[in-house]
Amino acid sequence: MKLIDLHCDTAMKMMEDPTQHLAKNSLSIDLEKLAQAESMAQVFAIFIDLETIKESPIKAGFAMLDHFWKELEQNADKIKFAANGGEIRTNEMQGKKSALLAIEEGAVLEGQMGNLHGFYRQGVRFITLTWNYPNEIGFPHGKEHGAKGLTPFGFEVVEEMNRIGMMVDVSHLSEGGFWDVCKNTKTPFMATHSNCQALKDHTRNLTDDQIRGLAEKGGVMGISVVKNFLMEGEDDGRLEAMVNHIRHAHKVGGIDVVSIGTDFDGTSTNHEFSTIGDLQKLTKRLQEVGYSEDELEKIYWRNALRVINQVLI
Repeated sequence: MKLIDLHCDTAMKMMEDPTQHLAKNSLSIDLEKLAQAESMAQVFAIFIDLETIKESPIKAGFAMLDHFWKELEQNADKIKFAANGGEIRTNEMQGKKSALLAIEEGAVLEGQMGNLHGFYRQGVRFITLTWNYPNEIGFPHGKEHGAKGLTPFGFEVVEEMNRIGMMVDVSHLSEGGFWDVCKNTKTPFMATHSNCQALKDHTRNLTDDQIRGLAEKGGVMGISVVKNFLMEGEDDGRLEAMVNHIRHAHKVGGIDVVSIGTDFDGTSTNHEFSTIGDLQKLTKRLQEVGYSEDELEKIYWRNALRVINQVLI
């Protein structure tokens, strides 16, 4: 089963440890593991934690982006940057996997629209508007933020991303921010790595109303492997919990809203999900509970590619 995974933090891990490389590493994602997963395209996040960086957010963002571009250049025979759906298809026909680039933490823009254009010119096509801290764009998830949404600059960012063909990602955003995006975006948007709040009561997860709102806009949510957003209790049972979240999102928003956004290399792993190749276990279990080949293709890659085709120019 081909795969488009909407979120991983592998670029950050490789930046932190120069012994880890895209070709082969001890992380959850490398080229060998992507081959095991039958990956068509992987979205790699340039993730900046504002509490740990030692320089300005934009400098940290461009440094990580430059480091990852070097890894892509060193593995150009197997993986290639893709700016849109057409380039994903072209790379696939050439026998190559595709790498799409994302920013996770809109603070890297430092409140300047010119910085958005700068990252666009360096290949970034997705922006997770906030991480876990307020920034110039808006407020993150959390009960203390609640209805607080986008700032005036945040509304301008969404409008400009719509105009130039970038994907607005609302994972980590406050509920108020979600609805600001939903009501104002002119193109479909994504929650690239968010699960269902009805099954795990966490502010990082989407309520049923949010899932329906996302579906009505033609967007998708990427179900992740993160334990804290899947289930309570022991670590065992993530596979079954992930199946349950997929089934719930399907029931609430329809099959076209469901995608995969693992968050590998940004979360702990276990024996059920240690690498991206382990998604084969999920495929088998979804088949066992009655998902057809057509439905599985939508979940694993067709839904994501549809939205990418609609948004990315």
